[in-house]
Amino acid sequence: MYSYRTVHGPVDLAFTDRLGGVSAAPYDELNLSIAGLDDEAATAENHRRLLTDFAPGVPYADLFQVHGDEVVLADPRSRPPADGIVTDRADLVLMVRTADCVPVLLADAAAGVIGAAHAGRRGMAAGVVTATVARMRGLGADRILAWLGPSVCSKCYEVPAEMAEEVAAIEPVTRARTAWGTASLDIAAGVRAQLQRASVEVSVDAERCTRESLDLYSYRRDGLGASLGAVIRLRSGGAA
Repeated sequence: MYSYRTVHGPVDLAFTDRLGGVSAAPYDELNLSIAGLDDEAATAENHRRLLTDFAPGVPYADLFQVHGDEVVLADPRSRPPADGIVTDRADLVLMVRTADCVPVLLADAAAGVIGAAHAGRRGMAAGVVTATVARMRGLGADRILAWLGPSVCSKCYEVPAEMAEEVAAIEPVTRARTAWGTASLDIAAGVRAQLQRASVEVSVDAERCTRESLDLYSYRRDGLGASLGAVIRLRSGGAA
């Protein structure tokens, strides 16, 4: 169910893999997509299983992700078009979904503020991660830690040379080459550079290549509308 899970003081967080769900092939198994052609009853059960294991009885807030830089305050009653979400509310799970993009989980445990961002090529270039950090600081966060989850690696993320240069003009560290020698992008490197400039420490980089890892979903590899999840919550009871 998880490719990585940890506890940081009163903060629980995890990145999922594709195992432990009920979706049938080719989506098997733990597809968390809210779009695509998978059976809605199956994806609903996948969400139930994840949330029951990760934070039983706790509501969750998520987004209709649009590859932009909009950041919203979490509200479990709505699913706004945005790619960053923050809260200072305890016992509320935040979720973003990815299938090659970089999932970023953020927390200032002492201040009681958490956030999550979905950073693909367009979102990273637009600055969604730094916008999420700024929104957290507006809620009182100061010393923010970040956790990066699985995403497509630069050796696998081939793009047209013109596109690579456009993105590298914004974040030079993203300029890369595929394993076969063509232009590519290193989106995770761009995210790490933005976090560093925002004075955010990367606590753990749990990055694995989604395209190369068969236990993870990858749109680049499979062409499916299937998604992994990145989840974070602040426990009201304090540290475990």
